[in-house]
Formats: sequence, structure tokens, C-alpha cells
Amino acid sequence: MALFSWDKSYSVNINSIDAQHKKLIDLINNLHDSMRQGKGKEVLGSIFNELASYTIYHFNHEEELFAKYDYAERNRHKAEHEKLIVQINELKNNYNKGSNVLTMEVMNFLKMWLSDHIMGSDRKYSSFLNQKGVN
Repeated sequence: MALFSWDKSYSVNINSIDAQHKKLIDLINNLHDSMRQGKGKEVLGSIFNELASYTIYHFNHEEELFAKYDYAERNRHKAEHEKLIVQINELKNNYNKGSNVLTMEVMNFLKMWLSDHIMGSDRKYSSFLNQKGVN
């Protein structure tokens, strides 16, 4: 059973970003499923590393659009991105050191952060970028 399911309410009406959000949701679900199935550290570590890398890729894509179209809230939004990157890297480093950090608490944190970020901060740039012709 998926921890997090995509539905149209998460759409920001920008195809590239919606596709990236779906990929992030898939990665969180893969990590959750692997954790629940008791997969080994190597499998979990690989998925967790992919999630961390893809998150940075996604944030860079958003930030490039913000810079290109001079989005007024870009610094605040980027600060949110930077905070999550620090948190994910901390979790990843602790996991790689052998700390058992992949718990339901961590999974729910990732789910809630992404959900809240899409529904809150990302919604704020949606209409701005749509008006600039980004769909």
C-alpha cells in the first residue's frame, strides 16, 4: 500500500514540475515499501540516495524558473529548499553511518513535507509562472 498517492489537487499546472513531484512521491513510496518489506541496507541506501539526489535536481529546476522569470518569492522558497536538503542529508548521513533512521516517523515527515510544500509554497508560484507561459 502506498504511503502517498498523487491526485490532481497536487498539480501546479506545470507539466515538468508535476512530473517531478510524481517522481518524488514514487521515490518516497519505494523507500517506504522497501522499509516495510525489511529490505537490506544496500537497497534502502540506494533508494534514499536517489531520493536525496532527485530532490536537489527538482529544486534546481524550480529555482532556475524562478530566476528566469524573476519570481519575487524565490529567496524565501529557496530557503525552504535548503532547509529540507540539510534535513535529508542529515538523515542520509546518519543512515549511512548505521543509525536506524528510516522509521515511520521519517517516512511521515517526508510525506508531510512534500505535501505541505506542494500545497503551500509551490501553489504560490503556479499562477505566476503560468502567466509567464510556463505550463
